[in-house]
Amino acid sequence: MMVGFPCLMYYFWVCLEYHQGKLIYPTSMLEVKPWIISEIWEKVKLGAYPSLWATQVYMGYALFSFILAYCMPGPVVEGLPIPSLNGERLNYLCNGLSSWYLTLIVSFVLHFTGLFRLTHIVDHFGELMTVAIIWGFFMSTIVYISGLLSEKTHRMSGNFFYDYFMGSCLNPRIGQVDLKMWAEIRIPWPVLFYLSLSCLLKQYETYGTVTAPAVFMVLAHFLYVNACQKGEECIPTSWDIFYEKNGFMLIFWNMAGVPFTYCYSSIYLMKYQLTTGHAITHSTIYTLSLFTILLVAYYIFDTGNSQKNRFRMEQNGSFFVRNAFPQLPWGHIQNPTYIRTKHGNLLLTSGWWGICRKPHYTADLMMAISWGLITGFESFLPYFYFFFFLCVLVHRVSRDMDRCAKKYGEDWVRYCERVPYIFIPYVF
Repeated sequence: MMVGFPCLMYYFWVCLEYHQGKLIYPTSMLEVKPWIISEIWEKVKLGAYPSLWATQVYMGYALFSFILAYCMPGPVVEGLPIPSLNGERLNYLCNGLSSWYLTLIVSFVLHFTGLFRLTHIVDHFGELMTVAIIWGFFMSTIVYISGLLSEKTHRMSGNFFYDYFMGSCLNPRIGQVDLKMWAEIRIPWPVLFYLSLSCLLKQYETYGTVTAPAVFMVLAHFLYVNACQKGEECIPTSWDIFYEKNGFMLIFWNMAGVPFTYCYSSIYLMKYQLTTGHAITHSTIYTLSLFTILLVAYYIFDTGNSQKNRFRMEQNGSFFVRNAFPQLPWGHIQNPTYIRTKHGNLLLTSGWWGICRKPHYTADLMMAISWGLITGFESFLPYFYFFFFLCVLVHRVSRDMDRCAKKYGEDWVRYCERVPYIFIPYVF
């Protein structure tokens, strides 16, 4: 994974940049080595070299977002008791929303004054991706070493590669900034949004108009990043923050994997039009149907995550009402039903969580497939996110089901009888 995925990112970049999203391959085994050199390596050197400009832009944004995370106003939320810290609850400054709005304002001012044109982002996509990949490895290494030096390691296996991949520490911090939460929402999703926005602006700058698919992708990525920022106070009680260590798996994926692979639909739409001279468009009915799927899926995603995390916050004693835009109906369940386990944990059986066990995953997959469908059917790359995410979620759900069955025993059997379906009611 640590070697293969960066290589896969470069392969997909070559397919998008030089072959309009078509997957390329050598025609015989004898041609593999010269093919890799000519089709991949030479083009990476040409178009994905980590230039000074790309380094300044990517690292400049990372520094800017960290400064905002450190000093912008926002509510302080207590996390769950951490067993490795003898039940201590860490405080999290949740200023993602104010930081996000300020970032939008600053970026639009820079764009319209000409100080930094947002269209340059997609023009230097390959260079920025390489900088992100290098930074992902560098930050993973620094966090791993700092965990060892501070003697705050957690659940170490003794296998260097496994421990480097999973991480050495649980909650690394610089001052009041939790690095894991910062990396999870402050870098990947805003960068993804700006990549799609850059494609839209590039289309308008080149052709004087924008197409519905390009608008669709900007809307899709805006909804996602805005949901992360407006619901940041719910994240300290999530599994990633409470349990997962901060290693290469989380750091690299957030720094490079998410923004530079989830954007393939937007990049494909733009590259296809620039190369062929024709924009990808669809019938009105097809387009409106996809917009409907996106918005319905987002509603389930937003309210489903809100229901679960606000239920957890109520049990944690950290719940408070926050009127961040948009607050959707049914985002908070009054008097929820649940199953109390022998361990004292509560298994939610109300709202979307009484309909199926993983409604937020279902909604996530609905949004993911819509990102592919809006591009048509001529390239696999816009669907990569959906299929990759499907594999991840199936594995994660299988792991969660096994873990919960072992932990809760008969209580889990009762829960499964109460909520029999995992993803789709009456189907699966």
